[in-house]
Amino acid sequence: MLTDSEIRKDVENELAWDADIAARDIGVAVRDKIVTLSGFVRSYAQKVAAERAAQRVVGVAGVADEIEVRLPGEGRLDADIAREAVSALKVQLPHSADAIQVVVDGGVLKLEGEVEWNYQRERAEQAVRRVRGVRQVSNQIRLRPSVATADVQRKIVAAFHRNAAVDAERLRVEASGATVTLHGSVRSWGERQAAERAAWLAPGVAHVNNLISIDPALPR
Repeated sequence: MLTDSEIRKDVENELAWDADIAARDIGVAVRDKIVTLSGFVRSYAQKVAAERAAQRVVGVAGVADEIEVRLPGEGRLDADIAREAVSALKVQLPHSADAIQVVVDGGVLKLEGEVEWNYQRERAEQAVRRVRGVRQVSNQIRLRPSVATADVQRKIVAAFHRNAAVDAERLRVEASGATVTLHGSVRSWGERQAAERAAWLAPGVAHVNNLISIDPALPR
């Protein structure tokens, strides 16, 4: 069982290992396996990268991201940010970008609208994260699945078995309409997130309740 100090050291090393993160300006504190990130970064993309780096570390049960985004120099006009974000959406999602609306207020970018698949929702957020001047992204895009399949549960279980990052034998899937609930235990936050991502990829899924617990003491 890893101690809080050991987890903190591992998180610091993971942050330093990631070339996309300016780790020297980020502080790490750990209490009861919960990691708190503080300090500042120069872009929203770096903030997201730091949070995901902490989630990858074995023993982490949760992450509180209190990192502040400090933009170098003067901030951009909201209208310029919005125009660049719309262009980025059209590049990444040429067939569904018109269904997504962009609202920017004080560097906080909000995505609205409806799409059919969760990957479209995620890719839209990824497209605007690196837009210069963005301090925060609020993804309020709703999902409107076009197909509700009867074998969603079977497809997710099969996906777990194909995924090298997920131990399918320790997980259980319940499907009710377009809602999927995940149960079981995994060794790390990263494995928990990998299982949730696999569930979201199933056709017809509009909601995922991730009830998977984290137990670093589980055998490999």
